[in-house]
Amino acid sequence: MSIKDIRLFGDPVLRTRAIEVVDFDKELRQLVADLGDTMMDAPGAGLAAPQLGVGLRVFTYYVDDVLGHLVNPVLELSDEEQCGPEGCLSIPGLAFDTTRARHVVARGQDMWGEPVVVEGSDLLARCVQHETDHLDGVLFVDRLDSEARRAAMRAIREAEWFGEPPPDVRVSPHTTFGRAM
Repeated sequence: MSIKDIRLFGDPVLRTRAIEVVDFDKELRQLVADLGDTMMDAPGAGLAAPQLGVGLRVFTYYVDDVLGHLVNPVLELSDEEQCGPEGCLSIPGLAFDTTRARHVVARGQDMWGEPVVVEGSDLLARCVQHETDHLDGVLFVDRLDSEARRAAMRAIREAEWFGEPPPDVRVSPHTTFGRAM
């Protein structure tokens, strides 16, 4: 089991677009394991590689007792929307109503490079969109209307964890930021 530190709001890696995975190697499989272990320990419904300081397009999810991962996701979203509470392991202890597509079809690859399709509605759709946003440097608070975003930013600034220094930096072959897993 390998539990890693989760990067918190304010860390620049969370605002940087992750790069596409091209090497489906042992290091990628270790990253997927680290993501899964860290997500389950937190606990959370999903965790993206940038949240561990790794700028690759990979995330894990745990929804409806299904543990999975997706590499290099490309999403097709339904026109039908849902609005409900959403939180983030990088913004601990806070949740705000966020509008998302109700249904998603996500195409990508598994850690071996094989094609994968993840299709779902409601919580799974919300999770897949949330984690893919992380890969694009977007946080769920960016999706809030202006009034809710102001309230979220105020709550973040008042949070006990806000302003904490980032975890120790170690070099990883899977980073372009000088930050490690």
